[in-house]
Amino acid sequence: MNIGELLSQYGGKYAIALLTTWKLTAVSFVLALVLGVLITAMRVSPIRPLRIIAGLYVQIFRNIPGVALLIFLVYALPYLNLIFSYQACVLTATTLIPASFCSEYLMSGMNMIDKGQIEAARALGMRFTHVLRKVVIPQALRNSVLPLTNLLVATMLTTSLASQVPMNPMELTGLVSHINTHSVGGIMAFVISAALYCATAVLIGQIGSLIDRKVRIVR
Repeated sequence: MNIGELLSQYGGKYAIALLTTWKLTAVSFVLALVLGVLITAMRVSPIRPLRIIAGLYVQIFRNIPGVALLIFLVYALPYLNLIFSYQACVLTATTLIPASFCSEYLMSGMNMIDKGQIEAARALGMRFTHVLRKVVIPQALRNSVLPLTNLLVATMLTTSLASQVPMNPMELTGLVSHINTHSVGGIMAFVISAALYCATAVLIGQIGSLIDRKVRIVR
């Protein structure tokens, strides 16, 4: 099946699959960013148990394969009487793993902050939570725009995990699998999917570079 036949037969489904991929990416990234900020705050907390828990989280989810995590969520949790929808399992997997990398990027961003600013904030009587919220986290985010842009692209690619479960509607990789199961899409089905992934990644990269130029801290 050539590209013309594929687009004429599955063009609408490709559009829906692309929108589904974008939706999964956006929701997963926002959740991962929020969780990553929380984990980072725990890692620099003066409370030792919180630092230990956050460190363990990063070490576990930074090194666990996405497919293994999804299999655990979909097939192992029901044995514990914990049953979630396929979409919830995919969102959980595509949030927990990127959140660990988000924390690492934010920690690197924190290391670029002048210690004098933190000492000045403490001298003014600001509490730890206020120092984090007003001084540290905002600058860490500004210092980490490009790494977080790469994380957004990686999160988009991680949403291909949804192809391993019967999602409805399907995302891009799941649609390719569906096409090659129900008809002979061949390599062209993969080419179209890859082109859509690449186009989205390039767009994300361009937007990320623009934001970085706007918010970059000149030193």
